[in-house]
Amino acid sequence: MRKARERVERLKQTISIAAAVIAASLLLIAQPCDARAASEARSASEARSAGSKPAAASGSSISASSEAAADDALKARQFLYEKLSVMTDIPWYRIAAIDQYERTLSKAKPKARPQLGNVSGVFIEEEQWAGSLNPDLEDRTPVSIQWFGGVGRDGDGDGYADRTNDFDLLYSIASRLLLYDGTSEDDFAIGLWEYYHNSRSVQRIQQFSQIYAAYERLDLFDHAFPVPVGNNYSYRSTWGNARSWGGRRSHEGTDIFANHGLPVRSTCFGIVEVKGWNPYGGWRIGIRDLNNYYHYYAHLSGFDKALAIGTIVEPGQVIGWVGSSGYGKPGTQGKFPPHLHYGVYSDRGLIEWSFDPYPLLKRWEMDERRRLRIRD
Repeated sequence: MRKARERVERLKQTISIAAAVIAASLLLIAQPCDARAASEARSASEARSAGSKPAAASGSSISASSEAAADDALKARQFLYEKLSVMTDIPWYRIAAIDQYERTLSKAKPKARPQLGNVSGVFIEEEQWAGSLNPDLEDRTPVSIQWFGGVGRDGDGDGYADRTNDFDLLYSIASRLLLYDGTSEDDFAIGLWEYYHNSRSVQRIQQFSQIYAAYERLDLFDHAFPVPVGNNYSYRSTWGNARSWGGRRSHEGTDIFANHGLPVRSTCFGIVEVKGWNPYGGWRIGIRDLNNYYHYYAHLSGFDKALAIGTIVEPGQVIGWVGSSGYGKPGTQGKFPPHLHYGVYSDRGLIEWSFDPYPLLKRWEMDERRRLRIRD
């Protein structure tokens, strides 16, 4: 009995030391390393087109604090992914892609998927975590959880499979991928399918993984206005207006009227998901971003020849040119004035919903004008 108590005491001391080390590591990672890092963060803030609206001097400290908090959160996430990558040999960008996909689902359904961890965006139902037949849905014991077929795992080695622990949450999904030996994209896809049983989930996570791998960083949420900012275009909110060609339907986007041939630019970091002809949209291109938004550009006169399905793009990159294609068979032109139809759709896991892009466009346009003034 005495030896058993001694083992318990040693285990408690080990857990306390491990927790302290992890907490200290997260704090060190989350803080700016030096003045150069702080300067780079300020430069990134000035260049970020998706940032906050220009603030008065009295609000500048609040804006700076928000930017610093966002940077710290990304650093903490990066540290978590890299630590788990070392432990599992799964590339960090694949782990980041899973976490980001989970985050987008929770953002779309905040009531059904409340935040569990402090850093990770992973959400796992109690029954899935503990096992559907487990009489204790709050079970934290790894052995009994596995006995009842739950997915919960002890990732940080503290002896508990904690559903509110960032490392345990991510490791629980990663451990499912480890069941399929190999590091190929096919192995990754199989593991994702076995966990989600949803081909849309597999595709999204693979897309996110490719974006992260291409840029080797997490801060990929800048935006640009879809055409060069100036006085050579006009637009207003047209979302929800009635359309008659092809049947009664609602207008799911904003029309930006401009001269034929004006460059059309990617508004985001993303990956080309669709490219080609659509009877309604003519020559159109679809780009998926890390927020799991699908950006739809229609009625183009042509595409940039370097683009193909799977190409990674970034804000401000030219992807095509304004035209008047559509409303007919491939090649139909001129049934309406030249303009860009720009739409945004939010993926909610099984379906996508369009939403009004006009507020986003106004903000991105204003941010870009501000940056141009600062540059001049």
